[in-house]
Amino acid sequence: MQKLDNKAARALFMDRHALLEQPSGSAKGADLLNLIQRLGFVQLDSINTVARAHDMILFSRRPSYRTNNLKRLYEADRALFEHWTHDASVIPMEYYPHWHLRFQRDAKTMKARWSNSRRVTMEEQFGAVLRHVRDHGPVSSSDLGKGEKKGTPGGWWDWHPSKTALDYLWRSGALTVIGREGFQKRYDLTERVIEEHLCPGYQEFSSADTIDWLCNAALDRLGFASSGELAAFWDTVSPAEAKTWTDQALLRGELEEVNVSCADGRIRKGVARPGTNDVALSLPPTPRRIRILSPFDPMLRDRNRAERLFGFHYRIEVFVPGPKRIYGYYVFPMLEGDRLIGRMDMKAHRDESVLKVKAVWPERSVRWSQARTKRLESELDRVCRLAKLDRFDFAENWLKDPK
Repeated sequence: MQKLDNKAARALFMDRHALLEQPSGSAKGADLLNLIQRLGFVQLDSINTVARAHDMILFSRRPSYRTNNLKRLYEADRALFEHWTHDASVIPMEYYPHWHLRFQRDAKTMKARWSNSRRVTMEEQFGAVLRHVRDHGPVSSSDLGKGEKKGTPGGWWDWHPSKTALDYLWRSGALTVIGREGFQKRYDLTERVIEEHLCPGYQEFSSADTIDWLCNAALDRLGFASSGELAAFWDTVSPAEAKTWTDQALLRGELEEVNVSCADGRIRKGVARPGTNDVALSLPPTPRRIRILSPFDPMLRDRNRAERLFGFHYRIEVFVPGPKRIYGYYVFPMLEGDRLIGRMDMKAHRDESVLKVKAVWPERSVRWSQARTKRLESELDRVCRLAKLDRFDFAENWLKDPK
């Protein structure tokens, strides 16, 4: 059985998430697409405390990145499409044929949520929405449903029927999101957006083919994983399907079992490609500079995995009532070398063109120094350029004791 000590496991995980090399290089066009292919996808999020999550994710790996670079790749070049993994994400267009299975499964899941009476109402709406898009061109949800009665107040179904129909038709593949205006999705007919050779009916993969591709692609981007982690990566394959795939690959000798040392010394079992330990041990040292990560960074997407590998307990507190928050509404993790050294509460005050740092909490194992402050200031300078701010300011007593 292969063994990965904690340091080697961290290095491999960071390498697969494009965080092991020096943060530099081109961040537009083919180079940006290559980075997104390495990551698999980039999660989209609307919160703009400093910069949106997708922009922070790409910037932390390529500091030359600017927000228009992704917009151009997505909306003008059509090198990406938008759909769901574990959340709304932009995904390389070449992966589109493997989303046909996701379309089928999402359609089945969404229909199962509707009562019989609601299903009839919604299915009547599908044709009307498709005709409207075909006749009038791309639409957003605000273009449809004026005067319609909404669903159950306070929940996901607090939508008018046309908006629900738009979401269903997108999730099931009939419509494609072509971009966003003010973060509101705009939809068009898939046949007008996606090249024919990528669409259902032209290039078909069986369910088994797609499951095999998704599991292989997930393992390539994780380095090592349990079957449950493989299923969760794209959130299309079921845990049972991932377990069957893993067992069969082990029998064929394509994978080997691996013992991974966690930050607390415990051993976590998983699978990896043969020779993974040798690959991990040959990786270069991690860059020493501090990087401020998005709460939705791929490195932290699986909070439990990040805690096992790095000993870093992180939860986003956006939905936690203010008095019950431990750190703050939207707190940014800080990476230095191969360690998550703390978290920061900061916010862009655009009317003043200043990034205000309210608080920094180092981890208990981190001794804060003037050198670290200098490295943090250098990173804040870079973040200000991304967010189009003139400067940053530290609040009084910004450096806090670990919690």
